[in-house]
Amino acid sequence: MKVDGNIGLDLNKVAESAQEVEAAGYTGAWTAETAHDPFLPLLLAAEHTTTLELGTSIAVAFARSPMTLANTAWDLQAYSKGRFNLGLGSQIKPHIEKRFSMEWSKPAARMREFVLAMRAIWNTWETGEKLDFRGEFYKHTLMTPFFTPDKNELEGFGPPKVFLAGVGPLMTEVAGEVCDGFLCHGFTTEKFLREVTIPALARGREKAGKTMEGFEIMGPSFVVTGTTDEEMEKAAAGTRQQIAFYGSTPAYKGVLELHGWGGLQEELNALSKQGEWVKMGTLIDDEILNTFAVVGEPEQIAPELSRRYGDVIQRISFYAPYASDPERWGAVMSALQSA
Repeated sequence: MKVDGNIGLDLNKVAESAQEVEAAGYTGAWTAETAHDPFLPLLLAAEHTTTLELGTSIAVAFARSPMTLANTAWDLQAYSKGRFNLGLGSQIKPHIEKRFSMEWSKPAARMREFVLAMRAIWNTWETGEKLDFRGEFYKHTLMTPFFTPDKNELEGFGPPKVFLAGVGPLMTEVAGEVCDGFLCHGFTTEKFLREVTIPALARGREKAGKTMEGFEIMGPSFVVTGTTDEEMEKAAAGTRQQIAFYGSTPAYKGVLELHGWGGLQEELNALSKQGEWVKMGTLIDDEILNTFAVVGEPEQIAPELSRRYGDVIQRISFYAPYASDPERWGAVMSALQSA
């Protein structure tokens, strides 16, 4: 199993952080699009590492056009010499319309077309074939030599792999059909992964005439651990808050419903509208915490992750490396990487 970490978004610290992650033995490092751009840190990370895979988990697709994202991904893939993975997500309607001032409609169908449009652009740049992509949401029909990157920039590795994040079965099926991998949302359980996610991915692969062979799934990443009681309590409190935040989102209600906790979503959503963020975390009891997260001392993490997901995921990412005891955490990583 591949084990990935993260390098943060502070451009002043990224180079050192990326080198530390690579030296610690992580397979890759991923950035998230939150308060800062997710791509700029990866450029610095690529400059200061040699083997570390780099990726976005996630970049918001609908905040951009297929053309702009095709350019950014191409350049990062070229500069990193084939180490870049483009991880995309849709975000939710209020953010796309009110934060990014972009269009929102039929997210699964739009995402499918977005990825296909981007691949059509890459194909034109690689082969010289005329660009003629015409879809319901995107149309790309103009490409002149002045705006075409040199195809030799990607010689030996080609365009980046495309990963897609999702929760609902429609978006998950799109990932299986048009992408190279799937990023499980942190708000995923073993039951949901096996009963909803995997079947949807398989349907998508079948649509594309492909099997699951070579398709990478990055597994859920809620881990509550630490080397002291204080660290454990802090990790548990933070994870309860994160689970509550995601649980308040209507789009993720299906995960709770599968476990018979559908009513919790309405409670969390109501509290979120009142700004009761701390109170929301108190609704996540131990049963819910242990269902979404692997909880235990460092030595217990690898066996439990392997038990839950070892036969269905190929890589796993953690929100942050546990650096207070590098030796113990290194043993966790080694155990997962050999799983």
